[in-house]
Amino acid sequence: MIADSFRAYLWDRTTHFKLTLINQVDGNKSVVKESQQIFNGRYRSCGWPFLNLNDFLDSQQGYLVNDTCIIEAYICVSHVALNTNIQNENLKNIVATNGSTSGKQEIESSDESERHSSTTCESSQRGNNVQGSDFTLRDILDFEKLREEEKTYVPLLVKVCTLHPSLIRSQNKKPDLSKVWAFISLGKVLLFLNTTKARDMNEDACNQLRILWDDLNKLSSGFDLTWLEPHIHNALGVKVQLEGSSKMKTLQNSVVAMDIKKERLIKELTATEAEFKVASKKLIEARKGFTEMDFNVALDYAMFK
Repeated sequence: MIADSFRAYLWDRTTHFKLTLINQVDGNKSVVKESQQIFNGRYRSCGWPFLNLNDFLDSQQGYLVNDTCIIEAYICVSHVALNTNIQNENLKNIVATNGSTSGKQEIESSDESERHSSTTCESSQRGNNVQGSDFTLRDILDFEKLREEEKTYVPLLVKVCTLHPSLIRSQNKKPDLSKVWAFISLGKVLLFLNTTKARDMNEDACNQLRILWDDLNKLSSGFDLTWLEPHIHNALGVKVQLEGSSKMKTLQNSVVAMDIKKERLIKELTATEAEFKVASKKLIEARKGFTEMDFNVALDYAMFK
C-alpha cells in the first residue's frame, strides 16, 4: 500500500464509520457507535466499549443468540491527503528511495484511486437510494417493525444472504412489498429447517414444509434457490428414513427379545440336564439289590412261592 511507503507524518485519511451491534431480540436495543476521525501513522484508535461483556454473553439479552452475533459496519474513507508542509523535493526523494519511476507511477495510481473512492463515498452519502452492492437486508426489512415471530428469521436471513449475496441483488428493483414477502417467506422455510428435528418429520410436518416451500417459490420471484432445493428434498426424504428406521427398530427389538428367550431356555435346559443326571444316578443306585415282583398275583401265592 502506498501509505506504507511514506513516513508517518506524510499521510492521513479522513474516515467516517458506524458500527452497530444488532440486538436479535429487540432491534431498539441495538448498540450503535458512530464517529469521524483522521488516521495516520502516528495515530491509533482502540475503538469503544459497546456493552458489558456479561450482558453480551447473556443470550437472553439478545446480542449473542445461538453462539452468533451480528455486527454491521459502514465505513467511508476519503482520499489520502499529504501533509502540505512537506516540500515537493522531499516527495521526489521518497519516490526515488522506494523505486524511482515505478514508485512514482504507484503514487499517482494510488492518488487517482483514492480520489475516485472519495468521490464515490461523497456521492453515496448525498444519495437517498441504496443501490448495487450497498443494498443490504436492513434496506429491505425494517427489523424494528417486524413481528416477534418474524424477528427470529433475521439471523438466519443475514447468514444466508452473506453466503448467497445474489438473494439481495435479485430484489434490488422489485417493489418494496414484494421484497418483504419474499424474504419473510424465505425466513419461514429457514426457521422450519433450523428448528425442526428429524424425528419430528411426520406426515403433518412434511405437508407443512411443502406448503412453505410452495409459498416461497410463488412469492420469491427472482430468487435463485438452487442452493436450498437439496435441503428441502433431504428434509422431505427424512419421513421415509423414519419409517425404515422404525421398522428396523421393531425387528431389532424382536431379535433382542428372542435372544433373551434363547438364553433363558439354554439356562433351563442346562439345569434340566443336570437334574436328569442326578436322577439317573439315584435310579441306578436304587436298582442295586432290588428284586422286582409281579404285583398282579395273589398275595398268598406271592408269599409262599
